[in-house]
Amino acid sequence: MAELEGFEFGKSDFVLLDEVTMEQFLENLKLRFEKGRIYTFIGEVVVSVNPYRQMDVYGKDAIDAYRGRELYENPPHLYAVADAAYKAMKRRAKDTCIVISGESGAGKTEASKYIMQYIAAITNPSQRAEVESVKNVLLKSNCVLEAFGNAKTNRNDNSSRFGKYMDINFNFNGDPTGGHINNYLLEKSRVVQQQEGERNFHSFYQLLRGGSDELLKSLHLSKDPTDYTYTSPGASVSTSSSDDRSCHRAVMGALKVIGFSEEEVSSVYKILSTILHLGNLHFETDGESVQVVGGDSVRHISELTDTEPESVNKALLYRTVATGGGEVIEKGHSEQEASYGRDAFAKALYERLFAWIVGRINSVIEVKNYNPALHGKNTVIGVLDIYGFEIFDNNSFEQFCINYCNEKLQQLFIELILRQEQEEYHREGITWQHIDYFNNQIIVDLVEQPHKGIISILDEACLTAGKVTDTVCLDSMNHKLGQHPHYTSRKLNPTDKSMEFHRHFRIRHYAGDVTYSVEGFLDKNKDPLFQDFKRLMYNSSDPVLKEMWPDGQLSITEVTKRPLTAATLFKNSIIALVDKLACKEPYYVRCIKPNEVKSPMLFDDARCRHQVAYLGLLENVRVRRAGFAYRQPYERFLQRYKMTCEYTWPNHLMSSDREAVEAIVVQHGFEGDVAYGHTKLFVRTPRSLFTLEQERAALIPILVLFLQKVWRGALARMRCRQMRAIYKVMGCYKRYKVKAHFWEVERRFASVRNMTDYGKSVEWPTPPAALMQFHKITQHLHRRWRARQIVKNIPPSDMAEVRAKVAALGALSGERLDWGFNRAWERDYLANARDCPLTSSNFVRITKELKNKDQYSQVLFSGFVRMLNWFNNTKDRALLITDKHIYRLEPKKHFKVQKRIPIETVTSLSVSSGTDQMVVLHTVSQEDVLVYLQSGQLGPKQDRVGELVGTLCDHFTRVRKVHLPVRVCSTGLQVHMSGKPKSITMETRPGQNTADFKKSRGGFTLLLAQ
Repeated sequence: MAELEGFEFGKSDFVLLDEVTMEQFLENLKLRFEKGRIYTFIGEVVVSVNPYRQMDVYGKDAIDAYRGRELYENPPHLYAVADAAYKAMKRRAKDTCIVISGESGAGKTEASKYIMQYIAAITNPSQRAEVESVKNVLLKSNCVLEAFGNAKTNRNDNSSRFGKYMDINFNFNGDPTGGHINNYLLEKSRVVQQQEGERNFHSFYQLLRGGSDELLKSLHLSKDPTDYTYTSPGASVSTSSSDDRSCHRAVMGALKVIGFSEEEVSSVYKILSTILHLGNLHFETDGESVQVVGGDSVRHISELTDTEPESVNKALLYRTVATGGGEVIEKGHSEQEASYGRDAFAKALYERLFAWIVGRINSVIEVKNYNPALHGKNTVIGVLDIYGFEIFDNNSFEQFCINYCNEKLQQLFIELILRQEQEEYHREGITWQHIDYFNNQIIVDLVEQPHKGIISILDEACLTAGKVTDTVCLDSMNHKLGQHPHYTSRKLNPTDKSMEFHRHFRIRHYAGDVTYSVEGFLDKNKDPLFQDFKRLMYNSSDPVLKEMWPDGQLSITEVTKRPLTAATLFKNSIIALVDKLACKEPYYVRCIKPNEVKSPMLFDDARCRHQVAYLGLLENVRVRRAGFAYRQPYERFLQRYKMTCEYTWPNHLMSSDREAVEAIVVQHGFEGDVAYGHTKLFVRTPRSLFTLEQERAALIPILVLFLQKVWRGALARMRCRQMRAIYKVMGCYKRYKVKAHFWEVERRFASVRNMTDYGKSVEWPTPPAALMQFHKITQHLHRRWRARQIVKNIPPSDMAEVRAKVAALGALSGERLDWGFNRAWERDYLANARDCPLTSSNFVRITKELKNKDQYSQVLFSGFVRMLNWFNNTKDRALLITDKHIYRLEPKKHFKVQKRIPIETVTSLSVSSGTDQMVVLHTVSQEDVLVYLQSGQLGPKQDRVGELVGTLCDHFTRVRKVHLPVRVCSTGLQVHMSGKPKSITMETRPGQNTADFKKSRGGFTLLLAQ
């Protein structure tokens, strides 16, 4: 980007020159070239000078700088004209084309590649895979076409030896969806012969120098181009711009990206190898017949083309001819005829290979399944990269066709840029200063006019029976064109010794005088190829090769229409090309070659003066200075810029669109910079248009926001009405569901008062979401009511037991499954004669004495227990718990009190989750009471743990108003004895009859019966 950001030397637009003279034009062009400014505008035309060095003006920063910007916002650049063509295509849905012209070596091919890269870079911002695939194929196709269609010439290391016009199709989003490539007049004669210092097509050298040893071996080739007749002359010629090995790798990669199969790539290189082997064939006369020298080459050709060796040999040495009577005879070639046929076959092979490659690329990139109604308008940008004007030391038929093509393109330029410009001003009634310009229609007519033009004379000579030579054809041209001001020859001008008699003729082209050698004109125009070669290739087992030669299926006896000559075919294709370009909005890149030695520093004034003259650049500047840079119908101008004026937005009330446009112009103060035509507005300077575009770009977001606001408001109101209706329906439905739920609950629970379980077995209906919380509350109320109904029927004498069981249920939390809830709780088992018939009376007496002494109110629990004494020995004792104390009694000594513990010192309880009867009463003094409850006569296996826990929990909650924590342990219990922590574990032992404690390492083990 450094070259773009620096100071602009000279005038960046030739329209701004003080005087429009050749001297000032060249002076400005030279200054900018020497300062690295290789691009200059002429209005919307870009003049490009080949810098002959790498320029840092094509990177991502440069692309971002030109993306979406107006033409004059940035310094002149190829990207500016590419972006202008893209914007015109996208904004106005109009087909555009970019015509790149100039002589060979002026940089046309590189310019077309940079334009393609720019279009690829600014499209498909969303990175859609199918669009990226199309872009990759379009870009990679350049690499392949350059390899097979370009060659090193004395004027250019990478000269295009064919014309290329590429259409790129875009969808309504502006993303490329496909394309199509047209190729024109491949210089196939280069395959068999090149001028001194030039090379054959790049593809041959890339194959030989870049192909792997394995590939070359399979093709019977060596790496040295000097081993082959067709590549030997250019083998020692070096190119500064490319390396054959790396180029071969790039071409192989490009073929893969485009979609060529391995079989197709193999066929392509087999055909190239066949051509090289054909060039090494020689013929010698053996008596009356001609023989091929070197049978190995014939075998190689046969193998590479999948044909029989005998058929190849026969096609090279004989020609099959059908007589008038339908008889078929074989006519042997002379040595000269065989050599001619070999070269013609090699040229035809390469020409058809190139055409097949172009067709194969087109089959990949063509727009498929396109429906305008479904996909929108399909617009096109065309890019034309075609050979420039050529003047060589020896100019033949190819140069004649190339220069005719440039005459047609110059005529198009004159018509579109110069003549149409003046005619439009006249038609619109705009005052115009007439500018004289050279109209080259007279030269075009000299070449293509029916019956009188050079092409018609050549075709007539080719159709004439008998021996018609190039010299006879030249005499015919001298006779018919002798009076034409742009045609001469040595016969017509005997004093001009730069031409030879019977050999040369000269045409005064718009680009200068060119002398053509008539030798070979007729043969190249006829472009003859023996039918035997066509049939040979059509009968090949290689499907790719067979596809290239469809005309080989004709029988020798079939009468076919005489094919059009090469010149007529080329003329028709160029006329079609010009018609295609004429219907598009053109953008021009005019390329100039600064010198002949490819120096980045030398500016050859005479060379550049000649190019500026024949490109008509001065006339272009005069037209732009005298005319108007921009013109648009009033209706379209108003449609685009009406939002910039308060009198025209959103719709004007004036009598015509012209008056509305005048209001826009007056409001912005452009009266002196415009002219009003009958149907169009003409704007002189692009700056005025740029100002309008800037204001429009600033207003568009405001208008979009306004439209979005209106539309969003409409949507919001519509959604609001819909939501109101929805909520109304939802409200009605919810009320119905609530009522239905109430009705169903009422129906199911109508008779629960008369049920034995008070409705416990009744299934609740599923409530609607809105009643979930209410449903839970209702269930809770029903459970409370049901409990109340059950409790009402319990006698007062049983209420203490019920409260204890409820307390036990809450305390054990379901962690101890069996806790005696399904039996009657006696509590005072020691005083119960049924449970302790032998000791109950004695115990009752003792408790009366204790009650009188300690003044307790009631006995909470009593029973026999197994517990540890002071010496950690297990003994049977009696446990009495009252509302004031916990007593440890000695049954054998008339229930003598051994220890009395105040009940308020108990802090918590611990039990196991199993079926054992072990209970720990934890105290404040860390003198915990560890007991194992023993059963009496009422039930040998009664679980009394739950009864003890429930009674104590109920007492502490009701009487003492404190919560008594209960821990249910699954593995072992933790106790404190004499202030020391001990662990109590359980163990089941075989043969153990009664539960007992045993001392262990960390505490005690409760041994249980199995």
